[in-house]
Amino acid sequence: MKKIKIGQIGIGHNHGAEKMATVRKFPELFEIVGYAEENERWIEKRGELEAYKGIPRLTVEEVIARSDAILVESDVWDLTKYAQKCIDAGKHIHMDKPASGTLEEFRELLDEAKAKDLVIQMGYMYRYNPAVKKCFELVKNGELGEIHAINAEMSTMHKPAYRKWLKNFGGGIMFILGSHLVDLIVYLMGEPTKITSFLKCTGFDGVEVEDNNLAVLEYPNAIVRIFVSSVEVNGWGRRQFVVSGKKGTVNIMPMERDCHMTYSDLSIATRGGYDMHRDVELPPVSADVRYDEMMQDFYDYVMKNKENPFTYEHDYLVQKVIDEIVGGVCFNGKNID
Repeated sequence: MKKIKIGQIGIGHNHGAEKMATVRKFPELFEIVGYAEENERWIEKRGELEAYKGIPRLTVEEVIARSDAILVESDVWDLTKYAQKCIDAGKHIHMDKPASGTLEEFRELLDEAKAKDLVIQMGYMYRYNPAVKKCFELVKNGELGEIHAINAEMSTMHKPAYRKWLKNFGGGIMFILGSHLVDLIVYLMGEPTKITSFLKCTGFDGVEVEDNNLAVLEYPNAIVRIFVSSVEVNGWGRRQFVVSGKKGTVNIMPMERDCHMTYSDLSIATRGGYDMHRDVELPPVSADVRYDEMMQDFYDYVMKNKENPFTYEHDYLVQKVIDEIVGGVCFNGKNID
């Protein structure tokens, strides 16, 4: 089996170390050439993490030159900048999320990658959630019928320091976590006809940031609700994705560790009662395997063993919808730690 030479640019993204640790689990697929980080602050904070031990630190230019494919895991506001350098050099990329820069800059990145037949895999982890994948399958097979509603929530109880960091981004927590949900919704529903946002600030702990957010996406025959909070007690345990169609409803809650999914169709619902459903058996979801399938797919995309179902056009539409939800200002440029 041919190995891909892979490097990483940036260790500042919150998912960066886990991606490198995952790549290291598959030495039959990847040969790691090194990593680059231009901000010494991140070297001090994360340079000694187990994921990077024994891996040479290189310059950005050296990582690009020595790699066939690159993990772009920088600070969020630098993702598109570094990704563009990789695409300019003809290298495939896994790019963490959400994309930075302007919508036009991201469009240029995608257009160039498509023209050069280069892989761009975005780091939206719920694409690989077993319950979400089962939901996609039910929708694709027509078992839910025409979709008329989606309710999506992804909340957490964050410390004040993290909420201060969120001031970097337009929409605060909606930009960082809401983008995960937009990715799934756009994949199922396409582009909405109207978007209405409610970006609210609780002011808890003296932090003034959009930490309590709701967006409503309208479609010709459907309505979608996205709720994202950074101050919700047990927000993690209530993360959910509910898809309702004419023939049935899928309810995923919680979405991780371990996720739980129920399915109701007309044959179940007509039996009577107030909560008629069946549990769907799923493999366990743990931190140890969260990115395994994602990185294996990245290898297969680069080697042309598989085609990425999340197209360049899809990734652009996700960013376009996020951009509209947060009011067209994705990055405030404050560089807050």
